[in-house]
Amino acid sequence: MATIDLLTNDPRKQRGNALSPDGQERVAAIAEAAKARHPEKAHRPDNPIQRKPDWIRVKAPGSPGWRDTHAIVKENGLVTVCEEAGCPNIGECWEKKHATFMIMGDTCTRACAFCNVKTGMPAPLDANEPDYVATATAKLGLSHVVITSVDRDDLDDGGAEHFARTIRAIREKSPKTTIEILTPDFLRKEGALEVVVKARPDVFNHNLETVPSKYLKVRPGARYFHSIRLLQRVKELDATIFTKSGIMVGLGEERNEVLQLMDDLRSAEVDFLTIGQYLQPTKKHHAVMRFVPPDEFKGYETIAYTKGFAMVSASPLTRSSHHAGEDFARLKAAREAKSGAMNG
Repeated sequence: MATIDLLTNDPRKQRGNALSPDGQERVAAIAEAAKARHPEKAHRPDNPIQRKPDWIRVKAPGSPGWRDTHAIVKENGLVTVCEEAGCPNIGECWEKKHATFMIMGDTCTRACAFCNVKTGMPAPLDANEPDYVATATAKLGLSHVVITSVDRDDLDDGGAEHFARTIRAIREKSPKTTIEILTPDFLRKEGALEVVVKARPDVFNHNLETVPSKYLKVRPGARYFHSIRLLQRVKELDATIFTKSGIMVGLGEERNEVLQLMDDLRSAEVDFLTIGQYLQPTKKHHAVMRFVPPDEFKGYETIAYTKGFAMVSASPLTRSSHHAGEDFARLKAAREAKSGAMNG
């Protein structure tokens, strides 16, 4: 079988035997699909994808539990960030019937250099989606559910009311389920955050993604200190809500920048920090500048705890919603232990 560059059907970039006409059509279709998914990246120069080190190994999906989760997601017409972002942990999580639902469609209004979610002009909101998410949550029997979304800069409130409606729908159908949300930054959406906080999720997560010096290239549509302020404001509005944020490493950041970011999050009273390895989705995405070894992640975890975070998850395969249910239980226990010590 010929080996080809799937991002182009230029014969000069194909290796091996010549493709048949059918093969050329398939390659052209794949290239066209890639352009349609990330039109803003189509003309960027290629960044070669490096071979992953031995410490990054994941379980391939396909178990009976994975198939059950897949069926429930599709039956309810839902989108998951597990699929859209190409999460490496999908095999493990879906086997356990853990899925992170992505609301407000599959198309994002921003074009972050690291992200594999489709970009463009999204479709109108589906008014029934909150109920579909609540139904799937009940069918999966989730004790803890994670809800995220694409950025919806096209909406007056950035989708805040849709988040709130989804939280309320889950509360109605699964009152014992704890709810974690991973939100956009609601940049220039006055009053949006207040709408979401009023719905009282158990965990409010908003990821910084990277250190401030990398925002222009990695997260150009966002503002670092706005995101810090967003997380701080959650605590001001409702101190009982746990706050959480995460970053990727391997994007060219310096160690001292990561440590300063930790201090910035603690100044905003953020409870939970996640740190994971950036993995490049395609040649058109930001390059992996470095694969950070496991011992450095362990070092970051130790330092983060000394800075006062109640929970830290730092490893090459850490992702915002990976083991979210177990981590929430530990986070809650840490708060109760701290409260007991203060009262004692």
